[in-house]
Amino acid sequence: MPKAYEVITDEPHRTRGALLRDNHRHQWEKDRARRPLTTRAATGATEHETGLQVRDLVFHARYREVAAPPELAYVFGVPEGTPLLERTYRTRSAAERAPFSLVTSYLVREMIAANPELLDAANEPWPGGTQNQLFTVGIEVGRVEERVTARPPTPRETRELGLPPRAPVIRLRKTSYDITGRVVDVSEVTLPGDRAELLFTTSLERW
Repeated sequence: MPKAYEVITDEPHRTRGALLRDNHRHQWEKDRARRPLTTRAATGATEHETGLQVRDLVFHARYREVAAPPELAYVFGVPEGTPLLERTYRTRSAAERAPFSLVTSYLVREMIAANPELLDAANEPWPGGTQNQLFTVGIEVGRVEERVTARPPTPRETRELGLPPRAPVIRLRKTSYDITGRVVDVSEVTLPGDRAELLFTTSLERW
């Protein structure tokens, strides 16, 4: 697989920052999915949520093809063993050692194969993120569901996220559907419970 892409800066050490994940991010991403490259490349979701700049970040992406296990095959509505593109992301402040979160995303390979650039980790970070990637193959995201749970971390998660003793992790399963109701992306996000905040705002229609 291609090497990971990294953006590195030599900024002095800063206090570990908190991450606020707001569900408005999905509409923000969709609004930008059809914008010009210069607009999409200027600010990504991490910069949007942390207030950092691209130059402040270290980014790592790894792609590999995997066979759909029973649970993911069921969610995607495909036969077990269908080729999936597994994408693993780690983004951190250049002033810190631990990433903001641990992210693994799954796409059905056949669904995106019309654009070979989507299969190459060397093209990360992709300006506009997954919604723009899907847009390049004619897919419009219609809704996003997020299921949140909390649990004790595994030893590996404790090491990767630099968690203090007894800190939990927040586990977020994001499922994206296209405008026909088809599942087009499944992402597992593990957030550090000691410094992550989730904000959900529900807009209500007027009477």
